[in-house]
Amino acid sequence: MTTINELPAHVLLVHLVVVLVPLSAFMVLLTGCWPAARRRFDLLTAALAGLALVSVPLTTDAGEWLERHLPSTPLVRAHTQLGDTMLPWAAGLFLVAAALAAREFLRTLRATSASATAGPGAAAVPVPAVPVPAVPLPAGPAHGRRATDDHGLGGRPVSIALAVLALIVAVGSTVTVYRIGDSGARAAWTGNFSRSAIPSPRQQAGGG
Repeated sequence: MTTINELPAHVLLVHLVVVLVPLSAFMVLLTGCWPAARRRFDLLTAALAGLALVSVPLTTDAGEWLERHLPSTPLVRAHTQLGDTMLPWAAGLFLVAAALAAREFLRTLRATSASATAGPGAAAVPVPAVPVPAVPLPAGPAHGRRATDDHGLGGRPVSIALAVLALIVAVGSTVTVYRIGDSGARAAWTGNFSRSAIPSPRQQAGGG
């Protein structure tokens, strides 16, 4: 893709990366560290990360076309080199988001299978009510099962590993987007604006 509406496509497509990558990073970090959010937003997070991943090569390809149609300067070359570092981070975001979504799917599938295996349960047999003193009981299998379900396949160690990976790719991708955007702004605007206000035509006509 080269131009959109007679403008270089890169200057328009870059907005997709600037929005989708940090948003995906936030969602990956949220779903990676908070089970309740993962159960609700796992598929949305994977979809956002997938869109971010697709937008990166589209933007960099358009940027390479634009680079060939601009004067070569150190700032432009630095921006281009930094732009090439975005794709691995976007891929990392998508892979972690996909792993979280797959793990949540397997957790849900296992819980559904367990419910189906248990069935409606044995017919309830009326039992006379007998007062039983309340005695605190240690955590039994039910408590352990619920804890496992909260974490999903692999239990707490896998949850911790995925949370760490989510933190790494979220921070890395966001920092990379900032660095690329900063270098692009410097390449586009360094030496191309006046540090002092330029009088408007009306002020010039009035001699102000």
